[in-house]
Amino acid sequence: MILSVPVAGDVRTTIPGRGGRRRHRPEIQGLRALAVVLVVVYHVWLSRVSGGVDVFFFLSGFLLTGQLVRAAESDGIGFAALWARMIKRLFPAALVVLAATMAVSILVLPENRWLQTIKEAVAAALYLENWQLAADSADYFNQHDEASVVQHFWSLSIQGQFYLVWPLLIAVAALIGARVAQSVRTSAAWCLAVVFAASLTYSIILTETHQQLAYFHSLTRVWEFALGGMLALVIESVALPRWSRVVLGWAGVVGLVACGLVLQVGTVFPGHAALWPTLCAAAVVTAGTTGSRLGADRWLNSRPLHYIGDLSYALYLWHWPVLVFYLVLRERTAVGLAGGSVIIAVSFALAVLTYHLVEHPVRESRVGTRSRWGAYALGATMLVPVLVAAGLWNEVSVRKARTYASLVADPDHPGALVRQPGFEFWGNPDAALVPPLVALPRDFAAIEGATCTRAAHNTVLEICTSPVSPPATKRIVVVGDSHMQQYLAALAPIARRHNWQIIHMLKGACPFSVDADSMPGDRECIKWNADAAQEIIRMKPDAVFTNGSRNVRVGLTEETPSGFVAQWRKLEEAEIPVVAARDNPRHSFSPPQCAATYGREAPQCSVPRADLLAPEAPYSLIEDLPGNTSFVDFSDYFCTEDLCPPQIGNVQVYLDDNHVSGTYMGTMSPIVEEALLAQLADLAGA
Repeated sequence: MILSVPVAGDVRTTIPGRGGRRRHRPEIQGLRALAVVLVVVYHVWLSRVSGGVDVFFFLSGFLLTGQLVRAAESDGIGFAALWARMIKRLFPAALVVLAATMAVSILVLPENRWLQTIKEAVAAALYLENWQLAADSADYFNQHDEASVVQHFWSLSIQGQFYLVWPLLIAVAALIGARVAQSVRTSAAWCLAVVFAASLTYSIILTETHQQLAYFHSLTRVWEFALGGMLALVIESVALPRWSRVVLGWAGVVGLVACGLVLQVGTVFPGHAALWPTLCAAAVVTAGTTGSRLGADRWLNSRPLHYIGDLSYALYLWHWPVLVFYLVLRERTAVGLAGGSVIIAVSFALAVLTYHLVEHPVRESRVGTRSRWGAYALGATMLVPVLVAAGLWNEVSVRKARTYASLVADPDHPGALVRQPGFEFWGNPDAALVPPLVALPRDFAAIEGATCTRAAHNTVLEICTSPVSPPATKRIVVVGDSHMQQYLAALAPIARRHNWQIIHMLKGACPFSVDADSMPGDRECIKWNADAAQEIIRMKPDAVFTNGSRNVRVGLTEETPSGFVAQWRKLEEAEIPVVAARDNPRHSFSPPQCAATYGREAPQCSVPRADLLAPEAPYSLIEDLPGNTSFVDFSDYFCTEDLCPPQIGNVQVYLDDNHVSGTYMGTMSPIVEEALLAQLADLAGA
């Protein structure tokens, strides 16, 4: 998203011309308005991405490149002054919105979203939100985070990084031009062409292999700025007849509006698909002011669109948190016509106030101009309170998250043990649930002190080994997806008691199979599974603990894929015993969040067991199972006889909609121990 005025001077509607001339281009402000309207409408009503952000990247490259080249051709680029003006224009509105968003988040967001919001708010304030989201895209559990109220700052972060680096790039191009006796404009054009080609190539490759990472990666977006910059350097030499410019302008407008409808922007961008909106923007800019009453520029030049263009920065800043807060308060995942109208109206009103009371007054004031470093001081004065507020909120959240540790396994919080036959509960049935909601997002299982290495032939395959006093009495491999990772919380105490060595190979959404059952056709998962099987056969452990079924959802969808059985058969040939666990239920909602909102006994927070689990597990219906495989079924500890509730024994069963909390799984340790010892004994005697 571009700020409503560029970084220096009045270049909102100007371009570089020959001999330093500048020509008024009012259609750019209208194009900016169209782009922000598309972003807002697609987010609010269509739950899709429009490609409007790519237009802003293009326009930023177009405007700033021309400005920098003109400066380099005359007195040189004044970096300190340039970045000072940038701070004065970027920081005030963004930090005001960020501070307000954090304040409302404390009141509106459920506590299990606090730590994620704090982390991303800090990243947003430092213009690193895109890298935070890129890192989260590589973390399976973070991929399950709900969209945060500041997620839209990813594009502003890329833009801020662009404003920091682009002046240096043009300055380097100017130095190279001086060395080889080329004009600044020519050397800059060559430099941008190289950047464009390299970035677009990288964008295409990374989008194919890891689209989520590519979407937020700065280097996959640089070519969009470079495309705008290249057009800025040549546009004055482009001479087209009026009729062709009229056609070109409307083609760009129509193509831009259609982009998000035709393409699934959120799943195929950036890559070559992002050429669509950027080339549409290039068409509109190249068409310019046609002077024809039929031209798109006549509409883009209208006063309403110019005003929306002025508000575009503030409107972009406000629309996303308003949308997320609405969905949270209304307990919805989508909005209708009336609700969307309210969201847009509130966002527009807040944008008007922000523009007229913060953005425009600060930009036009002499604040930060009386000394060379005044704007930097202004930026620090606004940034520090936001960071301090985030730090204090984080401290409160972390302390709240830590307070429950002493309550686990006390008489009030037996967890899964209450489901054991003959157990008598003497605690308080109304004791506070643990973990508290704020701690749940971090309550996934891990083994402390584990040593992890990457497989030599597959760097994605991480092999982690628990500490043990040699010699280990048994070596147990835990392999599969995140639903097997859950069991580490139960296995760690067992390993300590029996001096077992736990070796785990885990990959989110990739259960141990010869196929990719969670994401059919996922070549990385298929290769990971094949390589994991090879490692297990090489290790020759005492047993393998893995998935026995998957996809336990309402509608009795549970299955044991043939790929699971094929892997077990491979291990049978290597004489390696397998213990496979029946999967736990997956919900269409977050049980802990539901319990926090409506109460632990609310009927809407529990699901009838018969809707999720058939009386017989799917693997029991398979003929000719490998003789090395036995099964454990802990369904009675995730559900009662009739219901699958959000809590058992005053302990939260889930940390999200399908992953068992580490705390609850820890209370299952004696139960898992008894079942595993029995199965291992049976396999040893078979």
